[in-house]
Amino acid sequence: MIGILILLLFVIAGILTGLNVVVPYSFSQYIAVAILACLDSVFGAFSANIEKKFKMNVFLTGFFGNSLIAIFLVYIGTKLNLDLYLGAVIVFTGRLLNNFTVIRHEALGKIDENKGRFKLNKNNIKFSKKKKDSDENNNIKNNKE
Repeated sequence: MIGILILLLFVIAGILTGLNVVVPYSFSQYIAVAILACLDSVFGAFSANIEKKFKMNVFLTGFFGNSLIAIFLVYIGTKLNLDLYLGAVIVFTGRLLNNFTVIRHEALGKIDENKGRFKLNKNNIKFSKKKKDSDENNNIKNNKE
């Protein structure tokens, strides 16, 4: 519960900061690539958590390492007058979508699993009623004889 409150606090702080801070156009590439790198790390953490492979040190090093490397690529590309940031955007977007696919498949699998349990329970109830009915019919036949 405390973790969710802290998360909400940081989300609200981020939204308020984003609304009040004006980012110059020259920094927009840096910010965009850093945001993609961070989102990639967060979705990777969700995906790893679903697969029961999450490790906090891997998440933190990936979060900051990916962001710094992506910003460095944009910086080098700016100095060389090349659009190197596009490579980072393509890679991070691909990884982000890949992680989202894993999360989506797991969520849909759990939904289908829950539906299957519900159907199984319904069938068991019907089966047990039929069995009781047939047992009662057998008892009536046996009593008549």
